[in-house]
Amino acid sequence: MNTALTPSTGPFPLEFGLNTFGDVTWDADGHPLSHAETIRNLVEHGVAAEKAGIDFFGIGEHHTDDMPLSAADVVLAAIAARTDRIRLGSAVTVLSSDDPVRVFQRYSTLNAISDGRAEVILGRGSSIDSFPLFGFDLNDYEELFEEKTNLFAHLLKGGPVTWEGRTRSGLRDQDVVPHLDKPLPTWIGVGGSPESVIRAAHYGFSLMLAVIGGPTARFAPFSELFHKALEQFGHSPKPVGLHSPGHVAATDEQAQEEFWPRYLEVITRVSKTRGFAVPTEASFRREIGPDGSLYVGSPETVANKIAVNLKAVGANRFDLKYAMGGLADDALLTNIRLYGDEVVPRVRDLLA
Repeated sequence: MNTALTPSTGPFPLEFGLNTFGDVTWDADGHPLSHAETIRNLVEHGVAAEKAGIDFFGIGEHHTDDMPLSAADVVLAAIAARTDRIRLGSAVTVLSSDDPVRVFQRYSTLNAISDGRAEVILGRGSSIDSFPLFGFDLNDYEELFEEKTNLFAHLLKGGPVTWEGRTRSGLRDQDVVPHLDKPLPTWIGVGGSPESVIRAAHYGFSLMLAVIGGPTARFAPFSELFHKALEQFGHSPKPVGLHSPGHVAATDEQAQEEFWPRYLEVITRVSKTRGFAVPTEASFRREIGPDGSLYVGSPETVANKIAVNLKAVGANRFDLKYAMGGLADDALLTNIRLYGDEVVPRVRDLLA
């Protein structure tokens, strides 16, 4: 491994985040915890992430029995009350099935509680469970996200808002409170759509690339497209981040032994509704290898892979999805500690 890698992060510092979809975790005896226990543990995870020196802690909105974290902003507010430095945000907020005014109000409130530490990552909704739950038609999938992103961009500007659209009632000189006294950094989460990259650039939002399968380097053209589009739209440079799942343990063998059974169970279940291929041991080995999207291994293994891919894509932030359904809570806390104490410093050294 080249220990003198040069990052291509533009004018932005290297940053490291952790995020979770709120997967139900298990106790030491292999029994699933209740939804309430899982949510309370998430607060402890956020506190642990700050202690480990992590820059950002994110929670992804989901509405299923195995991922019951349906009100991320409430949990983030609880974490904000017990932390001082770490930034807190959604990863992602499914804006298409929410109301942009309410999203703005909730996260501007979180920004006030945390003294300017809130962020929002907006997504179209690769998990579509929220659409029927809240009465939205999937035939309007694209229009919902475009119109609501447009309104959210208006809200971020501050002042009275006038807006018209088809997917919700219009606003005329509407004052939306609470007002922001510090900026609310906003990202668009992208899983493979060039149109979404252009959308992020159009609104001057940051870009979070969700890499959940295959080589990360294939996302480098998206990063290049984003920077070119920002310039064409007249915006200043914006950060680019990478999001991928993983698990850090003391050794490669331990990390793989802990992660593989849970990964197999979760992806097999999800494949029934989202068309994913059921993983095999061979496909798992490819994904944890140098060209795969899973960051599973010892601190050294994971750090080397992060450094290579940040450089390959030209990203300045890496967010590790640290939770996988069925992992014991103790293993997740160890993952958080090793990521902050050992992985992040190694990546910084590799990219210095």
